[in-house]
Amino acid sequence: MSDWLGRQIPKILLAPTFLAVLVFVYGFIAWTAWISFTRSRLMPQYEIDGVIQYERLFAAPRWDTAMNNLYVFGTLFIVIAMVLGLALAILLDQHIRAEGALRTIYLYPMALSMIVTGTAWKWILNPGLGIEAMVRGWGFESFSFGWLVDPDKAIYTIVLAAIWQSSGFVMALFLAGLRSVDGEIIKAAQVDGIPTWRIYTAIIIPSMAPIFLSAFIVLAHLAIKSFDLVIALTGGGPGYATDLPATYMYAMAFSRGDLGQAASSAMIMMSVVFAIVVPYLYSELRAKHD
Repeated sequence: MSDWLGRQIPKILLAPTFLAVLVFVYGFIAWTAWISFTRSRLMPQYEIDGVIQYERLFAAPRWDTAMNNLYVFGTLFIVIAMVLGLALAILLDQHIRAEGALRTIYLYPMALSMIVTGTAWKWILNPGLGIEAMVRGWGFESFSFGWLVDPDKAIYTIVLAAIWQSSGFVMALFLAGLRSVDGEIIKAAQVDGIPTWRIYTAIIIPSMAPIFLSAFIVLAHLAIKSFDLVIALTGGGPGYATDLPATYMYAMAFSRGDLGQAASSAMIMMSVVFAIVVPYLYSELRAKHD
């Protein structure tokens, strides 16, 4: 009896957590999927009515803007953050004197919430308070930097803030990868007279392919679910020029009282995340199995 009880204790301890995840994660995913096929507006309805919400979603100009913004934001954010993170990692990999201080400085933004980052950059980019006001105070009265209030450029302010927030994290990933490369291979290449830049491009960086993939997955996930940074920095404006799918979903659910549209946009976002994460998990499981 005591042996049986001992085997059941872990299951008993994990049961509340398992039940909570089952209800509040998978249960609400299923509920959202169901609502996305109904005519729900302010209050949920449960009568299935086909894909009317998805037809409305793809016909909405605001959703088109949100998806275009996600493409621009996601592409620039992921590419620049990875390039900058790799450059910083290579710099620190040279074992420079100030490595500890620089590593702390680069990683510090990750300790801040996106709300704090968005608020800080809103002050920095505000034409009346930040960069523009500072430069004009130096005597350059004609200087203008109004990206934050320009509908065509406001999305790039979000890119700047997101890169500042996340490039240090990418640097830490790449630095760990650089430090894990077999030093004997590098020494052998140096003895053969291979230039340092060639060692990095032909030996070190190719061996870090799994780390590049992991960094891409993390950054893509951050880009798709970006909400608090946008709300704090631009509020989705001017107008809805900086809307992303997450802010569109929030607006439909809590500002416009359109649960059906919110649910359908949430399911599209989840599908995009699955399209990125599932192949990655499959490749990882297959590699371990092989």
